[in-house]
Amino acid sequence: MLSILRDQALVEAGIVKNGTYSVNDTIVSEGRDDRRLYLIEKGCARVSGRVALADGRHIQPGLCDLGPDEIFGELSLFDAGSRSASVIALDDVEVLEFDALALESYLDQHPAQGYVVLKELLKILTSRLRQTDRRWEQLFAWGLKEHGIDQHL
Repeated sequence: MLSILRDQALVEAGIVKNGTYSVNDTIVSEGRDDRRLYLIEKGCARVSGRVALADGRHIQPGLCDLGPDEIFGELSLFDAGSRSASVIALDDVEVLEFDALALESYLDQHPAQGYVVLKELLKILTSRLRQTDRRWEQLFAWGLKEHGIDQHL
């Protein structure tokens, strides 16, 4: 899949451009309504969400770190919803930034390439869903124990 996303035809069609971010730069902001997919070429970035605590404070826990050859923003290919997390550069980061609508159109016109990209994106989404399930189960178990509910089950 990565070789397809690095195809010079995407550059020539204006679908992809290079992006550079410095340490602590925000690459993607939670709640923003852009339709971009990102492929990290160099560096590392942290995906984080905003969580409201019971006392009204907010924290931004890191959900995962991503490095070279990893993708984020893939949901923008399927959904026009706002960003569900923020992504911050942990060091100098170079990315390929794809216009999701233009990429979708290109892949529709090139179904063999589109199939390969879709198949790889489904693998990524499946892996991330499984990881989320494991984290949710751990957090749920912790919450039950923390509040003494586990004694009543």
